[in-house]
Amino acid sequence: MAYMTIEGVKYEKELIELAQAHTTGKGEGKISKDEVKDLFKSAEDGTSVTDTEKRTLEYIRKNFEFTDASAKLFDEMYEKI
Repeated sequence: MAYMTIEGVKYEKELIELAQAHTTGKGEGKISKDEVKDLFKSAEDGTSVTDTEKRTLEYIRKNFEFTDASAKLFDEMYEKI
């Protein structure tokens, strides 16, 4: 697992890059419901979601734009991990 440090905090690089890919190029620049599912699928790749993965998901939620529906889905999915 690769990591990246932003302002002195360690995050999972793959999740950050996935969020960036979902918000660049085609589309409206916001993370959709399907893309939220992709993020959580990536975070849940092991036996459990690690503290670093949780912290990374929190970072993504605060620093990337979501549609209203995807923001609600993200919050619901995050509560379950």
